[in-house]
Amino acid sequence: MPVLTRLMPSPVVVDIRAGALDDLAAILTDQRIAPTGKLAFAISGGSGKTLRERFAPAFPDADWFDDADGTIDGAVKLADSIKRGGRYDAVVSLGGGKVVDCAKYAAARVGLPLVAVATNLAHDGLCSPVATLDNDAGRGSYGVPSPIGVIIDLDVIRDAPARFVRAGIGDVTCKISCVADWELSKQVNGEAVDGLAAAMARQAGQAVLRHPGGIGDDDFLTALAEALVMCGMSMSVAGDSRPASGACHEISHAFDLLFPKRNALHGEQCGFGGAFATYLRGDHETAGEMARTLSRHGLPVLASEMGFSEQDLVDAVLFAPQTRPGRYTILEHLDLSADQIRDVYSDYAKAIRS
Repeated sequence: MPVLTRLMPSPVVVDIRAGALDDLAAILTDQRIAPTGKLAFAISGGSGKTLRERFAPAFPDADWFDDADGTIDGAVKLADSIKRGGRYDAVVSLGGGKVVDCAKYAAARVGLPLVAVATNLAHDGLCSPVATLDNDAGRGSYGVPSPIGVIIDLDVIRDAPARFVRAGIGDVTCKISCVADWELSKQVNGEAVDGLAAAMARQAGQAVLRHPGGIGDDDFLTALAEALVMCGMSMSVAGDSRPASGACHEISHAFDLLFPKRNALHGEQCGFGGAFATYLRGDHETAGEMARTLSRHGLPVLASEMGFSEQDLVDAVLFAPQTRPGRYTILEHLDLSADQIRDVYSDYAKAIRS
């Protein structure tokens, strides 16, 4: 009898530890990612620029590009710059989410593998097959290959602004709600659920939700980094963002589109959205646990804590399903009116503060 298996895209190297970047050159060479050392580095203007000063001497044949600004135009410009630069073994992103998303898109456009070097843990885009980029219509998600390598140096992460690390906690814990939305769609609409992808995303969320540590603790940072990588891989397994994007992300995208000048982070909005969507689903116990974890790490659990009024929240929840047409979550299932949203949000706020 033949053994049935499946192959799934995954990084050839995942290195999460303090001091990981000390071995960057060896990692690239040992994994045969860059046998000639000819690399195209995409860097941010902050942490990426600082790391360039550190690593430029180790990569004399590398070229450095600062076109990555988190927009589709910047990603295309980066790809064009890399094309003009000549032949490279790989693209290496040094920076936060905007840089890695631009680099993922650019690397796909020029047909090169990407090594993602994280300087913060703000969201799960680090290892996902999706590039989220600003465009003329607001913000779009673009399918791209997953990174061939992921390097997370905890010493660098500790130097990142604490708010950006905390945001990753919100983006991971909300996966519990994302998977519940997926399973709801299976129950109501018969949508296929990939059990492996669902398990990876859910366990990543549970690992961070119930970890007793904080962002000053290496053990917690390791768990958070591993969870973010697993969430990205769950999307590769599923073939789309379904295991990692549900009502929580619809709400976040709605906030972004309706209130573009607000400064709440993606992970902050998704963490709140995950707790609220879980409450909407009727799982008040888990919603309370999620809210307590978010609060313990200094993350918002109410719209007002992100600078949004109650009416802003109502408008966002009403608009949210339009951000992902065809996706079925608790928002589409309940199809609440403005008054119903206002009432249930009031109940949610009272419940998590009790």
